[in-house]
Amino acid sequence: MILTRADADRAGLAYDYVAARITLRVGSALTDTGLTALFSRTLADAGISCNVIARLAHDHLFVGWEQGEQARALLSEL
Repeated sequence: MILTRADADRAGLAYDYVAARITLRVGSALTDTGLTALFSRTLADAGISCNVIARLAHDHLFVGWEQGEQARALLSEL
């Protein structure tokens, strides 16, 4: 389940991972290859793990809260 920290707190749900969400608004076809590999490799090379939710119009990356700004900066260079 992915929800805001405030919503989890309000519902009394426990969590152990707080993430920063980065939304990529890069147009690509669902049959394109390599996009996920490109941004995940860029983050992995910097020691940043990410979880991806891919959609047709945009992808969401979830990285550790403390690494959110660094990840955003790295991805904006691509």
